[in-house]
Amino acid sequence: MLVDLDLGETEHGGDVTAERALIEAARNMRGVTAVGMVNRTPMTGGIRGVPVYRPGTTEFTLKNYALTPYVFSMSQGYLEAAGTRLLRGRDVSCQDTTKARYVAIANESFARKMWGQTAAIGQRFILYGHLTEVIGVVEDGKYHDLTEGPQAALYMPLSQIEQGDTVLAVRSWRAISEMTPVLQRTLSALEPDMPFTMRSWTDSLEDELLPARAATVALGVMGVLAAMLALTGIFGMAAYSVSRRIKEMGIRVALGAGKGQVIGAAVGRPIVLLGVGSLVGLLAGMAANRLLGQIVYEADARDPAVLGGAVVTMVLLGVAGSALPAMRAVGVDSAKLMREE
Repeated sequence: MLVDLDLGETEHGGDVTAERALIEAARNMRGVTAVGMVNRTPMTGGIRGVPVYRPGTTEFTLKNYALTPYVFSMSQGYLEAAGTRLLRGRDVSCQDTTKARYVAIANESFARKMWGQTAAIGQRFILYGHLTEVIGVVEDGKYHDLTEGPQAALYMPLSQIEQGDTVLAVRSWRAISEMTPVLQRTLSALEPDMPFTMRSWTDSLEDELLPARAATVALGVMGVLAAMLALTGIFGMAAYSVSRRIKEMGIRVALGAGKGQVIGAAVGRPIVLLGVGSLVGLLAGMAANRLLGQIVYEADARDPAVLGGAVVTMVLLGVAGSALPAMRAVGVDSAKLMREE
């Protein structure tokens, strides 16, 4: 879960010691597996477009920057609490203060764009006017929205960048309903005057997930309408075909045609058209895969389960739409038909 803190309103005024005390208190709670602080969590902000310069740069202008990554400041343990894997190197530590060398953890995209295939750990760059050394590399993530491509990002130690508002990230195997009151009492005991709000990771993503959920619902409704239209069209075509060929059906039955032959003659053409239309629709859906991925998070029209589901659905629609006309064709009474004629 996440706790929005404003240490600037306390008597400590965002002191590093106070931050460490809060982290340690939360870490000692029963059920807590990881805890850390960050200035802002992904999807809710973070400083974007901070210019990074290569070592040796003397003119710090927009023309000379190397990259403009997302920049987050965090404490030790935040990566584990956020579920972000540290691939190489080390996490930030309490020793990474303003009196020590400035350090940062880069994500894979930052390392690749800055140094290519060269090992990133030990490389340096200039950020906020400080020569900064890479001490670790983490996996890429999502920082602004769910549909964005790989973005460069840096994680700086909180103790080297002053922050007022921070977020305490707590990972626990206990239910949120159990953790909330316990965590609230723990924080209030340490900082009685500190304002804070608590929320789950899922709640923090509600605004970001809303467009994707709305698009999913809209596409679902359109899919249902399309299925209804397909069912109506198949039924109408099959019924029309049977009505126009009812005499032929009677003659076929009189000559000893089997049920399968009669059904094939009655609804064969609608089923063939359904198959052709389904194939064209599948190809068009696969061609629009990129557009679909931008509308619905992680949607993939090439997924075998999606393709299989579409095929099965269309088959069922074809069977349902052709059932009544096919039953009428099979049930034709040739003798009665001949007498009427």
